[in-house]
Parts: sequence; structure tokens; C-alpha cells
Amino acid sequence: MAGIRDYGVYIPYNRLERSRIAQTWGGYPKKGEKAVANFDEDTVTMAVEAARACLSPGGNKTVDRFYFASTTAPYAEKQAASLAAAALDLSPAAFTMDVAGSLRAGTSAICAGLDALQANAASNALVTASDMRLGAPNGVKELDLGDGAAALVLARDDVIAKIDGYYSVNHEIFDQYRPADHPYVLSWEDRFVREKGFSQVMVKAVTTAMERFKLSWSDITLPVLTAPNPGYLKGVAKKLGWDPKLAAMDAVYPRAGNTGCAHSFLLLCHALDRAKPGDRILWANYGDGCDVMLLTVTDRILERQQVAVEAQLGSGALTTYPKYLRWRNLVETEPPMRPGQEPVSAPALYRDRRCGMALQGSKCRECGTVHYPVQRICMNCRAKDRFDYYAFAGRRGRVVTFSHDLLGVTPDPPTTVAAVDFEEGGRIMVDITDRNPNEIAINMEVEMTFRKFRRTNGIQVYWWKSRPVRQAQSHPVSQELSRPLRGTVAQIDDHGPGEGKE
Repeated sequence: MAGIRDYGVYIPYNRLERSRIAQTWGGYPKKGEKAVANFDEDTVTMAVEAARACLSPGGNKTVDRFYFASTTAPYAEKQAASLAAAALDLSPAAFTMDVAGSLRAGTSAICAGLDALQANAASNALVTASDMRLGAPNGVKELDLGDGAAALVLARDDVIAKIDGYYSVNHEIFDQYRPADHPYVLSWEDRFVREKGFSQVMVKAVTTAMERFKLSWSDITLPVLTAPNPGYLKGVAKKLGWDPKLAAMDAVYPRAGNTGCAHSFLLLCHALDRAKPGDRILWANYGDGCDVMLLTVTDRILERQQVAVEAQLGSGALTTYPKYLRWRNLVETEPPMRPGQEPVSAPALYRDRRCGMALQGSKCRECGTVHYPVQRICMNCRAKDRFDYYAFAGRRGRVVTFSHDLLGVTPDPPTTVAAVDFEEGGRIMVDITDRNPNEIAINMEVEMTFRKFRRTNGIQVYWWKSRPVRQAQSHPVSQELSRPLRGTVAQIDDHGPGEGKE
């Protein structure tokens, strides 16, 4: 059976405290915070970040299939997977597909990838799940919904966790939904969503899956259940006869919010971060039905295990509610008093897709000098057309000089521009994002990140920026819900599933 070979996660650097939102509207202060994508991020850029975290050097050229899952893709008609594939420099022969329309989009893509592997139509598949849903201002969803992405590489061998089987059901219900012409996620009354939607479907799907997998409840080491609201998990755990302290744990929500179709991926990655060989993980994801998968962790986990989720959750800085409103275009602000931007040229973008989207430069075969953009004639030895393409995206550099432009057109002034020298050679002039302007300094180490650049005539231009290297740091939000819980699932009593005491 195929399984997961690698995994990667991305949680935006900026965080917004829920109490700040409530304070603005005079509401009840709610604990925790949510992850907020920067003004230059969207679901494509976040998916690229997550995919880069799980692709080994050179591994992008070996991807056979690439699935992009999201309910908030940047285009209604244009494939987001092809955009992300260009930034990741995947082979043109890689099959690309967008999966959307449900919070099960990510796990649905996993099922499609597994089917392709089992049919020998592919040897591996890269699956990303990325979302940045909006809740209406002064609403519950505004407090709950966060942004994030995760990626999994599926393969037939050399896996860290085998996927022993999956079971899927669909369920038609208007619990949480968003019309195509509406910007905000809507929801029906909470009890209806919980009882007739999540609780009913999750319990039945998990129970049926366990019967099909021929497992008892004590066989599961780490249950990973995903709910529209983490408060729903405790009741379902009791109905299944599981210890709520283990089955109802959501380490992501308190510090990042509910990240949509990426949430189940992030919870699974958090489980993989602390799993041991032989552990059995039951992974269940809800949304217009339920996908249930059984995973067995292999010895390979010891070689590839990360602390990916905790590292991302522990690396960030607080932003303000007015900035969030401006970044999401939820408030109208006065435009800058300067000429409008020049129109985007589709032919120019097409010609520059390799240097611009994949950040490819050139390296001279004669003397090894590195250039960006690609130079046909080496600036050092003058050799002509004697170069190989050279990827800058995965390399770090240091700031040589920088400036802050307070008059630049940006939702997050000032615009910080720097000349960056790379360790292996080459210099690029780039913006610095996810930064505190007061902390930028000469010789600061930076890494490259794929971001939105400008938008005109409905075309979103993407390019690369730099950012200070993210380091895990002390975070103001309590981390009590992220403690590592392990052990075989303990039943609350002797009752079977669905008969546990409330």
C-alpha cells in the first residue's frame, strides 16, 4: 500500500489576537489568536511554501502528479496548480489538478492520488491544501478562521507512514457554506451544525471505517479528527468511547485558527511530528461528508521526522486589526496620489516564467560565475551561451544594503528594498517582507519566499521576495493544548461506540 513519504507545513508569520478583534467591536474577549496571511500572500503562495518544505533538493523534477486543494483559490477560471507548479519548477509533464468546493478538498485529493498510485498511473504525487477564508467583520467566523497550508508527498515505497486504507462518505447538508458570489463563510445554527452535521456523520463514518479495517478501538495510537469547531470534538470522542484528552486535541486552532481544508493536514503533520514507528493513526476529515484513513507509521519516520507544526506556530509576530482589514480590502482607504500602475503584459509574463516564477538564474560552465537574470554572456569570463540554469529559490543570502520607502504604494508601509548577496554567488535586488523595519540590518541573513507582486486588469503577478530567516521563538499565546499526548486510545467505559456516557 502507498503512503506518505514527506510532509511540510506553512503558517503565516503574522498573527492577530482574537481579543483585539473583540475589543474593536465591543464583544466578549476570546482567547488565542489566528494566523493572518500577509497582503502579498494567497493560497498559491502558501501552497508553494508548504511544498518547498517537503520536497527534497531536486525532488521537484520527479513529481508525477500535483494536486492543489483549496476553497479560496485566487482565480475562478485559471488553474492554481499550474501557477504553483511553475513556482516549484515542476516538470511540464507533471499532471496538475485543482480540487475545490469542500473542506474535504485536501483529503479528496489524497484519495485521488492514492488511486493513481495504485493504478500504476504515477509513482508519486504531491498534494497541497491551502486556505484563507474570510469571516464577516464582528462575527464569530472572523474570530475562528485562520490561514495556512500543508503539503504531503505520496509514494509507493520509502514512506514514513503507510496508508492502509480509506473510507469516504458524502452527506448533503447546509451547515457551513459560502456562495460563489459571497466573500464570507456562512453557517447555520450551531446545534444543527454540530448534531445533524459533524457529530452524526463523523461518528458513523469512523465506526464504519473501523469495522471495514477490522480494528478495535485499542488499536489506534493517535486519532486525528478535524471539526468545523474544536469544541465539537469532545462530544464525538465520548460517543466513540475515546479519551477526549487524546482524541479531542487540536493544537493548531488556539494559535492559528481553523485553516479550512488545510486544517486536517496540519493536524496530521502535528501527529507525524511526534509519532513513533508502529503507531497507528486514524485520520478523519469532515466537510459535506467524511474521509477516514488508517495510517501505520514506519521506521522511516526516524529519518524524516520534523517539529514542523510547532516550529511554525512558534515563529511569528503580532499584527493589528486595522492592518488586517486593509490587507483583506475590508475597508476603503485613500489611494496614493500618483499615476496608476502600468498594465500587465501576458506575453512578457510568459517569456519570463522561468526566471520570474521559478527564480532561475544562470551559472557559467567555464568559470562558475552566477548571474541573475540569465545572462548569455558571462560577465566574468565572457563565455557565450555556456551556462546552466541555476535555482536561487532555495538559497539563503545576506543583506548588502537596504532602504525604506515611505512613499511606495503598499498596504504595509514602508516598502523595504534590499540588495541581497547569495552565499554561492549572485546578487538580486528584492523587497523584504514579514519583517520589522526597525530590525533590518546590514549582513542580516534572509531566505527567499514566493509572493504576490502586483495586480492589474485582473492578472495577479507573482515574484519572489526575501524575508528574515524564521526562527522559533517565545510566543505570547498559551501552548497548553500543544503538549505531546501519546498512547493507545483509552475507552471511557465499557460501552461501544455511540453509547458512551455524556
